[in-house]
Amino acid sequence: MSQLTPAISTAAAPPLTPQQRRDRRRALVSSYLGSTVEFYDFLLYGTAAALVFPQLFFSGVPQAAGIILSYVTLAAGYVARPLGGIIFGHFGDKLGRKQMLFITMLIMGGVSVVMGLLPTSAQIGVAAPILLVSLRVLQGIAVGGEWAGAALMGMEHSKPTGRGFGASIAVSGGPSGAVLATVILGAFSTMPEADFLAWGWRIPFLLSAILVGVALFIRYRVTESPDFLAAKAANATADPSHKGAPIKQVLRRYPKELGISIVAGFAPLFLQSLLATFALTYAVQTGHSRSDALLMLTIANFLHIFTIPAAAALSDRVGRRKVMLAGAAAGIIGIWPMFALISDGNIWLMLIGFLIGNPLVQALMYGPMGAFISEMFATEVRYTGTSLAYQVSTTLGAGFAPLIASGLLLAAGGTTTALAWFFCGLCIISGVAFFLAPDRRSRV
Repeated sequence: MSQLTPAISTAAAPPLTPQQRRDRRRALVSSYLGSTVEFYDFLLYGTAAALVFPQLFFSGVPQAAGIILSYVTLAAGYVARPLGGIIFGHFGDKLGRKQMLFITMLIMGGVSVVMGLLPTSAQIGVAAPILLVSLRVLQGIAVGGEWAGAALMGMEHSKPTGRGFGASIAVSGGPSGAVLATVILGAFSTMPEADFLAWGWRIPFLLSAILVGVALFIRYRVTESPDFLAAKAANATADPSHKGAPIKQVLRRYPKELGISIVAGFAPLFLQSLLATFALTYAVQTGHSRSDALLMLTIANFLHIFTIPAAAALSDRVGRRKVMLAGAAAGIIGIWPMFALISDGNIWLMLIGFLIGNPLVQALMYGPMGAFISEMFATEVRYTGTSLAYQVSTTLGAGFAPLIASGLLLAAGGTTTALAWFFCGLCIISGVAFFLAPDRRSRV
């Protein structure tokens, strides 16, 4: 693999100074809170797409068609994420991680507030879903630049032996945002149906303004990534062939690493999206109440916050490959009882089904992923490479998961057998990528 700067070190890293430890703590807190808010906004949309938008923005069509159309708007945000990854990755590699993360936060917060004020199709007709899709695309662009930047800030402020854990703190913002989204939306969903559909669903979107304000204040105090500053200084004397647009460098010098990173994300990201949207709708359709399904999913997501960094910390000790391969194997086995438990009718068995999906299977594959992808690329192009790989994988693996799952469910006559086999295939494909990827835990 070509490198822009020396990347492998076998010497023991010196301990962090007190100032470096403070900077690291701030970076981790900022990455976690920022990612939590970003994914609160992004996943709030996913929950609303399952429970609210079919009635409000796609009324006048059969219920199944309304749900599918709502999932199409959900997919639009995922399709836009690679564009955001390229844009913010480019400037994140050229100007710094911190500035880009500040901008993505502002965009996400603003879009969510506007969504909370958006008229429905009953009020403005077809313009309502068009505006909804447009806002979703902006959301996708913003979150496309957030994930990699937040993971890099945590990872690049950490010492080499703890970079998996450092990157995972931002990654754990995903389930944290999901907990916030489901708790807040779930609380409002206990309102009378008419009030909830009339105005109750809007409040969680408007609350984004408060959350974003707090996260921006904390993010403003974080120092720039030391790896980026060192790379920027070294780049002044680098080989001219190693300069130029980061996206060109990634495509020319790291095609294998890019391909492995994209394929590696298929299974964990498909499962993440499946549980955030389709599984919730499926639980309600099989007899659970909306509030019970949201509560059980929230409990599973809360535990997921802790199992993600636990899996990442384990990967710091034994290697990314072993942990992620264990997750792929667990996915092939666990997907079968997961659906059976969710549809059983007992809320506690439904909880066990959700626990198999996120805190266990998904965490093992997803927890080490921030470091797994980031370590593929040298510092000068790391933001671009990580963003592009992750967001393309997200678009392909997660963006169409609800649509694929709904289609397979209909094709199989309402059973999840075809969907389970499909996920097993994804686990095998991602497992091959895990196996082929080199272990670069000592990359600095």
